[in-house]
Amino acid sequence: MKRYFGTDGIRGRVGEWPITAEFMLKLGRAVGAVLARRGGAVNVVIGKDTRVSGYMFESALEAGLVAGGAGVSLLGPMPTPAVAYLTRSLRASAGIVISASHNPHHDNGIKFFSAQGEKLDDALEEEIEAELDAPFTTVASEAIGKVVRVRDAASRYAEFCKSTVPDSLDLHGLSVVLDCAHGATYQIAPTVFAELGAKVAAIGVQPDGLNINRDCGSTHPQTLAQAVLAARADLGIAFDGDGDRVQMIDRHGALIDGDQLLYVLATDWHASGRLRGPLVGTLMSNYGLERAMRELGVPFLRANVGDRYVLQQLKQHGGVLGGETSGHILTLDRASSGDAIVSALQVLDVLARTRRTLDQAVAGMRKVAQTTVNVRVAGRAAALLEHAGVQRVFERVRSELEGQGRVVLRPSGTEPLVRVTVEAGDADLVTRLADELADTVRSAASESPT
Repeated sequence: MKRYFGTDGIRGRVGEWPITAEFMLKLGRAVGAVLARRGGAVNVVIGKDTRVSGYMFESALEAGLVAGGAGVSLLGPMPTPAVAYLTRSLRASAGIVISASHNPHHDNGIKFFSAQGEKLDDALEEEIEAELDAPFTTVASEAIGKVVRVRDAASRYAEFCKSTVPDSLDLHGLSVVLDCAHGATYQIAPTVFAELGAKVAAIGVQPDGLNINRDCGSTHPQTLAQAVLAARADLGIAFDGDGDRVQMIDRHGALIDGDQLLYVLATDWHASGRLRGPLVGTLMSNYGLERAMRELGVPFLRANVGDRYVLQQLKQHGGVLGGETSGHILTLDRASSGDAIVSALQVLDVLARTRRTLDQAVAGMRKVAQTTVNVRVAGRAAALLEHAGVQRVFERVRSELEGQGRVVLRPSGTEPLVRVTVEAGDADLVTRLADELADTVRSAASESPT
């Protein structure tokens, strides 16, 4: 059981341990020490989203890393997948992103990438945690790391994004509204889509350090839906604060989520021969996606929730496409990690080649009713799943859904929540069973420890 690392790095409320400047200083030194033990010169790139606390944590990590003898390359505000790409492009030892993704500004966190631009494996995370217990030491003065700022980071990444689609892709005549969530894509995304020919209107592009993800972006798609309808645009694209999630809005204002975007890509890639291996979803992927893949003859696998687990399944089974309902989409033949801009471009490429609108492209996937209830709890959410009363109701719900749906009960990897998800063809049944199980979890959480 790791002390600090969750399913997507280290995350929490700013000012509360471990999301403090003191911890980040120690973390930087620990990362530098662990990488140094693996041999060779160590250079770490650091990017961040637009949270005001990012300045503080950037400085603390920088100080810790150079104290441990690592060189540092500062990228400034940069999407998470851009850091993954630039870690590889700059031949760095590792990449660090300062971000809490889709969370509000008062949260922040740290994500890591390996030299290959992939999430760190469990063994390396455990080694870093163990090093945090060692005394803070500074290497000899002549061995202290140096710091440089990468001035062309944004243009490098923008060119990479455009390189993932054919040169023949021409978006002239396409009207697009982008919602950048006042986050890390606010400069790059409008440029990329405009340079490919689209008529771009952008919202969520005025970050002030506090408004990231506030009533905008992929977690609040209704804002984009209103903008698409008002502009009479062809579609809308919503990113989250750090640019690794994407959701879309069709011309009628309807939300097109990650499952539906995977359907668009998988059906086209299967027909063209680009799709290799299985399509990988998660425990939360809508049953309608699984059913659609079965009808196509495409193998479908479910990973644990978290894009790192989707990546593991894809690599294990030789796949290239997978993702989550939330919009984390991995196209491994184009990018090493979930990349919202790249994923959106892959969808637009399909629409352009097939001459279909977004709503036409998703029409073949029939989603079933799905409801997720988040129950906020104190302490370890995972322990509640073993509560006798919770287990009893969970088994009864599963029995009632047998043959017509699914129930998933899991702790959040990033927040103190238990997530209750029920899906089936009957929407009223889904709501009733989800509420019943959620009420049971709340009751168990309120009990005093014995």
